Amino acid sequence: MAEIKEVGVVGSGQMGSGIAQLAAVGGIDVWLHDTDPDALTRATQSITLSIQRLVSRGHLSQVVGTDALGRLRCTSNLEELRSADVIIEAIVESEVVKKKLFSELDKIAKVSAILASNTSSISITRLAFGTSRPQQVIGMHFMNPPPIMKLVEIVRGADTSDETFTTIKALAERLSKTVICSQDYPGFIVNRILMPMINEAFFTLFTGVATKEDIDTGMKLGTNHPMGPLELADFIGLDVCLSIMKVLHDGLGDSKYAPCPLLVQYVDAGRLGRKRGIGVYNYRKNCYSSNFCGGWATLNGLTLWPWLEYFPLGREAC
Repeated sequence: MAEIKEVGVVGSGQMGSGIAQLAAVGGIDVWLHDTDPDALTRATQSITLSIQRLVSRGHLSQVVGTDALGRLRCTSNLEELRSADVIIEAIVESEVVKKKLFSELDKIAKVSAILASNTSSISITRLAFGTSRPQQVIGMHFMNPPPIMKLVEIVRGADTSDETFTTIKALAERLSKTVICSQDYPGFIVNRILMPMINEAFFTLFTGVATKEDIDTGMKLGTNHPMGPLELADFIGLDVCLSIMKVLHDGLGDSKYAPCPLLVQYVDAGRLGRKRGIGVYNYRKNCYSSNFCGGWATLNGLTLWPWLEYFPLGREAC
Protein backbone atom coordinates (compact mmCIF):
# COMPACT_ATOMS: atom_id res chain seq x y z
CA MET A 1 0.00 0.00 0.00
CA ALA A 2 1.52 3.29 -1.16
CA GLU A 3 1.89 6.14 1.32
CA ILE A 4 -0.45 9.08 0.75
CA LYS A 5 1.71 12.20 0.45
CA GLU A 6 -0.56 14.52 -1.49
CA VAL A 7 -4.33 14.92 -1.60
CA GLY A 8 -6.44 16.95 -4.00
CA VAL A 9 -9.83 18.27 -2.90
CA VAL A 10 -12.30 19.52 -5.51
CA GLY A 11 -14.83 21.99 -4.15
CA SER A 12 -14.01 24.64 -1.54
CA GLY A 13 -17.37 24.91 0.19
CA GLN A 14 -17.97 23.91 3.78
CA MET A 15 -17.23 20.22 3.19
CA GLY A 16 -14.32 20.65 0.80
CA SER A 17 -12.55 23.26 2.90
CA GLY A 18 -13.10 21.14 6.01
CA ILE A 19 -11.59 18.07 4.33
CA ALA A 20 -8.64 20.14 3.10
CA GLN A 21 -8.05 21.50 6.61
CA LEU A 22 -8.25 18.01 8.09
CA ALA A 23 -5.71 16.60 5.64
CA ALA A 24 -3.29 19.53 6.07
CA VAL A 25 -3.43 19.23 9.86
CA GLY A 26 -2.76 15.52 9.36
CA GLY A 27 0.56 16.32 7.71
CA ILE A 28 -0.51 15.81 4.10
CA ASP A 29 0.14 18.28 1.27
CA VAL A 30 -3.16 19.53 -0.13
CA TRP A 31 -4.35 21.11 -3.36
CA LEU A 32 -7.78 22.71 -2.85
CA HIS A 33 -9.55 23.35 -6.15
CA ASP A 34 -12.54 25.51 -7.03
CA THR A 35 -13.58 27.13 -10.29
CA ASP A 36 -14.49 30.28 -8.34
CA PRO A 37 -11.40 32.23 -7.14
CA ASP A 38 -13.54 34.14 -4.63
CA ALA A 39 -14.68 30.86 -3.13
CA LEU A 40 -11.04 29.85 -2.69
CA THR A 41 -10.32 33.14 -0.94
CA ARG A 42 -13.23 32.56 1.44
CA ALA A 43 -12.12 28.98 2.05
CA THR A 44 -8.54 30.04 2.81
CA GLN A 45 -9.78 32.66 5.25
CA SER A 46 -12.13 30.16 6.89
CA ILE A 47 -9.42 27.49 7.26
CA THR A 48 -6.90 30.01 8.60
CA LEU A 49 -9.39 31.34 11.14
CA SER A 50 -10.40 27.84 12.18
CA ILE A 51 -6.82 26.70 12.72
CA GLN A 52 -5.95 29.89 14.60
CA ARG A 53 -8.89 29.32 16.93
CA LEU A 54 -7.94 25.69 17.49
CA VAL A 55 -4.38 26.78 18.34
CA SER A 56 -5.53 29.59 20.64
CA ARG A 57 -7.70 27.17 22.59
CA GLY A 58 -4.99 24.55 22.90
CA HIS A 59 -6.55 21.97 20.57
CA LEU A 60 -3.57 22.24 18.18
CA SER A 61 0.02 23.22 18.82
CA GLN A 62 1.37 26.33 17.11
CA VAL A 63 3.88 24.15 15.23
CA VAL A 64 1.15 21.88 13.82
CA GLY A 65 -1.04 24.85 12.94
CA THR A 66 1.73 26.67 11.09
CA ASP A 67 2.77 23.48 9.29
CA ALA A 68 -0.83 22.81 8.21
CA LEU A 69 -1.25 26.27 6.68
CA GLY A 70 2.02 25.80 4.83
CA ARG A 71 0.77 22.55 3.30
CA LEU A 72 -2.37 24.10 1.81
CA ARG A 73 -2.33 25.34 -1.77
CA CYS A 74 -5.32 26.64 -3.73
CA THR A 75 -5.97 26.56 -7.45
CA SER A 76 -8.64 27.06 -10.10
CA ASN A 77 -6.68 24.86 -12.51
CA LEU A 78 -7.73 21.22 -12.27
CA GLU A 79 -4.43 20.18 -13.90
CA GLU A 80 -2.63 21.05 -10.64
CA LEU A 81 -4.12 17.88 -9.13
CA ARG A 82 -2.22 15.62 -11.52
CA SER A 83 0.35 14.66 -8.86
CA ALA A 84 -2.16 13.87 -6.10
CA ASP A 85 -2.25 10.34 -4.70
CA VAL A 86 -5.93 10.69 -3.78
CA ILE A 87 -8.44 13.19 -5.17
CA ILE A 88 -11.56 13.77 -3.08
CA GLU A 89 -14.57 15.30 -4.80
CA ALA A 90 -16.74 17.54 -2.60
CA ILE A 91 -18.91 19.45 -5.07
CA VAL A 92 -22.68 19.86 -5.48
CA GLU A 93 -24.76 16.73 -4.82
CA SER A 94 -25.69 16.15 -8.47
CA GLU A 95 -24.95 12.89 -10.24
CA VAL A 96 -24.69 14.57 -13.64
CA VAL A 97 -22.17 17.15 -12.40
CA LYS A 98 -20.15 14.58 -10.46
CA LYS A 99 -19.96 12.21 -13.42
CA LYS A 100 -18.61 14.99 -15.62
CA LEU A 101 -15.97 15.85 -13.02
CA PHE A 102 -14.90 12.22 -12.57
CA SER A 103 -14.48 11.87 -16.31
CA GLU A 104 -12.23 14.96 -16.33
CA LEU A 105 -10.24 13.81 -13.30
CA ASP A 106 -9.72 10.40 -14.89
CA LYS A 107 -7.87 12.08 -17.77
CA ILE A 108 -5.79 14.33 -15.50
CA ALA A 109 -4.88 12.16 -12.49
CA LYS A 110 -1.86 9.91 -12.50
CA VAL A 111 -2.52 6.24 -13.23
CA SER A 112 -2.14 5.15 -9.61
CA ALA A 113 -4.40 7.87 -8.17
CA ILE A 114 -7.58 7.01 -6.31
CA LEU A 115 -10.70 9.05 -7.08
CA ALA A 116 -12.93 9.40 -4.03
CA SER A 117 -16.32 11.04 -3.70
CA ASN A 118 -17.70 12.73 -0.62
CA THR A 119 -21.22 12.06 -1.91
CA SER A 120 -23.76 11.36 0.79
CA SER A 121 -26.12 9.31 -1.37
CA ILE A 122 -25.15 8.93 -5.05
CA SER A 123 -24.08 5.56 -6.47
CA ILE A 124 -20.31 5.06 -6.50
CA THR A 125 -20.70 2.37 -9.15
CA ARG A 126 -22.33 4.83 -11.55
CA LEU A 127 -19.71 7.51 -10.85
CA ALA A 128 -16.96 4.96 -11.54
CA PHE A 129 -18.53 3.73 -14.77
CA GLY A 130 -17.48 6.85 -16.69
CA THR A 131 -13.80 6.38 -15.81
CA SER A 132 -11.08 4.02 -17.01
CA ARG A 133 -10.26 3.07 -13.41
CA PRO A 134 -13.48 1.85 -11.70
CA GLN A 135 -11.36 -0.28 -9.37
CA GLN A 136 -9.83 2.96 -8.01
CA VAL A 137 -13.09 4.81 -7.39
CA ILE A 138 -14.61 4.81 -3.90
CA GLY A 139 -16.93 6.75 -1.62
CA MET A 140 -15.33 8.62 1.28
CA HIS A 141 -18.21 10.38 3.01
CA PHE A 142 -17.09 12.78 5.74
CA MET A 143 -19.60 14.14 8.21
CA ASN A 144 -20.05 17.88 8.67
CA PRO A 145 -17.82 19.58 9.73
CA PRO A 146 -15.02 17.20 8.72
CA PRO A 147 -12.35 18.44 11.16
CA ILE A 148 -14.59 17.73 14.15
CA MET A 149 -16.97 14.88 13.34
CA LYS A 150 -15.34 11.53 14.06
CA LEU A 151 -16.97 9.42 11.37
CA VAL A 152 -16.07 8.57 7.79
CA GLU A 153 -18.46 6.37 5.81
CA ILE A 154 -16.59 4.37 3.17
CA VAL A 155 -18.61 3.07 0.23
CA ARG A 156 -17.34 0.43 -2.17
CA GLY A 157 -18.60 0.45 -5.74
CA ALA A 158 -19.18 -2.78 -7.64
CA ASP A 159 -15.60 -2.76 -8.94
CA THR A 160 -13.73 -1.05 -6.08
CA SER A 161 -10.59 -3.09 -5.37
CA ASP A 162 -9.46 -4.33 -1.98
CA GLU A 163 -6.30 -2.26 -2.35
CA THR A 164 -8.29 0.94 -2.90
CA PHE A 165 -10.48 0.17 0.09
CA THR A 166 -7.49 -0.56 2.31
CA THR A 167 -5.71 2.64 1.23
CA ILE A 168 -8.73 4.88 1.89
CA LYS A 169 -9.49 3.18 5.19
CA ALA A 170 -5.88 3.77 6.28
CA LEU A 171 -6.12 7.42 5.17
CA ALA A 172 -9.29 7.94 7.21
CA GLU A 173 -7.69 6.35 10.26
CA ARG A 174 -4.58 8.49 9.77
CA LEU A 175 -6.94 11.47 10.03
CA SER A 176 -8.18 10.06 13.37
CA LYS A 177 -11.56 9.00 12.01
CA THR A 178 -13.69 6.00 12.90
CA VAL A 179 -14.61 4.12 9.74
CA ILE A 180 -17.87 2.42 8.89
CA CYS A 181 -18.34 0.56 5.61
CA SER A 182 -21.43 0.55 3.42
CA GLN A 183 -22.43 -1.31 0.33
CA ASP A 184 -23.37 0.84 -2.65
CA TYR A 185 -27.09 1.30 -2.04
CA PRO A 186 -29.02 4.59 -2.06
CA GLY A 187 -28.28 6.75 0.98
CA PHE A 188 -25.65 4.33 2.28
CA ILE A 189 -25.94 3.97 6.09
CA VAL A 190 -26.18 7.39 7.71
CA ASN A 191 -28.52 9.12 5.29
CA ARG A 192 -30.63 6.01 4.72
CA ILE A 193 -31.64 6.44 8.37
CA LEU A 194 -31.24 10.19 8.95
CA MET A 195 -33.00 11.67 5.92
CA PRO A 196 -36.31 9.78 6.32
CA MET A 197 -36.37 11.04 9.93
CA ILE A 198 -35.86 14.63 8.75
CA ASN A 199 -38.48 14.12 6.03
CA GLU A 200 -40.93 12.80 8.62
CA ALA A 201 -40.27 15.88 10.75
CA PHE A 202 -41.31 18.00 7.76
CA PHE A 203 -44.49 15.91 7.38
CA THR A 204 -45.18 16.44 11.09
CA LEU A 205 -44.90 20.19 10.55
CA PHE A 206 -46.77 20.07 7.22
CA THR A 207 -49.80 18.27 8.67
CA GLY A 208 -50.01 20.55 11.70
CA VAL A 209 -49.16 17.97 14.33
CA ALA A 210 -46.88 20.43 16.14
CA THR A 211 -44.87 23.62 15.74
CA LYS A 212 -41.31 23.52 14.48
CA GLU A 213 -40.05 24.47 17.93
CA ASP A 214 -41.94 21.65 19.63
CA ILE A 215 -40.83 19.10 17.02
CA ASP A 216 -37.19 19.99 17.59
CA THR A 217 -37.53 20.26 21.37
CA GLY A 218 -39.26 16.90 21.48
CA MET A 219 -36.43 15.16 19.63
CA LYS A 220 -33.70 16.95 21.61
CA LEU A 221 -35.12 16.34 25.06
CA GLY A 222 -37.04 13.15 24.32
CA THR A 223 -34.33 11.27 22.40
CA ASN A 224 -31.21 13.17 23.50
CA HIS A 225 -30.40 14.44 20.00
CA PRO A 226 -28.07 17.47 20.17
CA MET A 227 -30.07 19.19 17.39
CA GLY A 228 -33.68 18.78 16.39
CA PRO A 229 -34.35 17.35 12.90
CA LEU A 230 -35.57 20.67 11.47
CA GLU A 231 -32.61 22.58 12.93
CA LEU A 232 -30.32 19.92 11.48
CA ALA A 233 -32.01 20.16 8.07
CA ASP A 234 -31.35 23.91 8.06
CA PHE A 235 -27.70 23.26 8.90
CA ILE A 236 -27.28 20.59 6.21
CA GLY A 237 -29.18 22.60 3.59
CA LEU A 238 -32.76 21.88 2.57
CA ASP A 239 -31.70 21.46 -1.06
CA VAL A 240 -29.26 18.75 -0.01
CA CYS A 241 -31.94 17.01 2.07
CA LEU A 242 -34.33 17.11 -0.88
CA SER A 243 -31.69 15.79 -3.26
CA ILE A 244 -30.97 12.82 -0.99
CA MET A 245 -34.66 12.06 -0.51
CA LYS A 246 -35.06 11.99 -4.30
CA VAL A 247 -32.14 9.56 -4.57
CA LEU A 248 -33.75 7.32 -1.93
CA HIS A 249 -37.18 7.53 -3.58
CA ASP A 250 -35.89 6.86 -7.09
CA GLY A 251 -33.36 4.21 -6.07
CA LEU A 252 -35.50 2.21 -3.65
CA GLY A 253 -38.87 2.73 -5.34
CA ASP A 254 -40.82 2.96 -2.09
CA SER A 255 -43.40 5.70 -1.52
CA LYS A 256 -42.27 6.08 2.09
CA TYR A 257 -39.24 7.95 0.74
CA ALA A 258 -41.31 10.51 -1.20
CA PRO A 259 -40.12 14.02 -0.23
CA CYS A 260 -42.55 16.01 1.90
CA PRO A 261 -44.34 18.70 -0.18
CA LEU A 262 -43.35 21.31 2.41
CA LEU A 263 -39.65 20.47 1.95
CA VAL A 264 -40.10 20.76 -1.83
CA GLN A 265 -41.89 24.10 -1.43
CA TYR A 266 -39.18 25.55 0.79
CA VAL A 267 -36.47 24.61 -1.70
CA ASP A 268 -38.52 26.03 -4.59
CA ALA A 269 -38.79 29.28 -2.63
CA GLY A 270 -35.03 29.44 -2.06
CA ARG A 271 -35.40 28.76 1.66
CA LEU A 272 -32.36 26.50 1.80
CA GLY A 273 -31.42 26.89 5.47
CA ARG A 274 -28.74 28.75 7.32
CA LYS A 275 -26.53 29.24 4.27
CA ARG A 276 -29.29 31.42 2.75
CA GLY A 277 -30.37 33.03 6.01
CA ILE A 278 -33.76 31.34 6.01
CA GLY A 279 -35.07 27.79 5.93
CA VAL A 280 -37.41 26.29 8.48
CA TYR A 281 -36.12 29.01 10.78
CA ASN A 282 -35.28 32.63 9.99
CA TYR A 283 -31.63 33.50 10.65
CA ARG A 284 -31.75 37.00 9.22
CA LYS A 285 -32.99 38.63 12.42
CA ASN A 286 -29.67 38.40 14.24
CA CYS A 287 -26.13 37.84 13.07
CA TYR A 288 -24.43 34.70 14.31
CA SER A 289 -22.31 35.23 17.36
CA SER A 290 -20.45 32.87 19.61
CA ASN A 291 -22.74 33.23 22.60
CA PHE A 292 -21.77 30.32 24.79
CA CYS A 293 -23.48 28.94 27.82
CA GLY A 294 -21.88 25.86 29.24
CA GLY A 295 -19.97 25.31 26.01
CA TRP A 296 -23.05 25.39 23.74
CA ALA A 297 -23.53 28.15 21.16
CA THR A 298 -26.90 29.81 20.64
CA LEU A 299 -28.36 31.41 17.53
CA ASN A 300 -31.79 33.08 17.54
CA GLY A 301 -32.67 31.09 20.62
CA LEU A 302 -31.63 27.77 19.09
CA THR A 303 -29.01 25.65 20.79
CA LEU A 304 -26.23 24.61 18.42
CA TRP A 305 -23.33 22.23 18.67
CA PRO A 306 -20.25 23.67 20.40
CA TRP A 307 -17.92 23.14 17.44
CA LEU A 308 -19.77 25.80 15.43
CA GLU A 309 -17.59 28.45 17.09
CA TYR A 310 -14.60 27.13 15.18
CA PHE A 311 -16.20 26.85 11.75
CA PRO A 312 -17.79 29.87 10.00
CA LEU A 313 -20.83 28.96 7.93
CA GLY A 314 -19.95 27.86 4.41
CA ARG A 315 -21.85 27.70 1.16
CA GLU A 316 -23.16 24.17 1.57
CA ALA A 317 -23.19 21.24 3.90
CA CYS A 318 -23.82 17.65 3.02
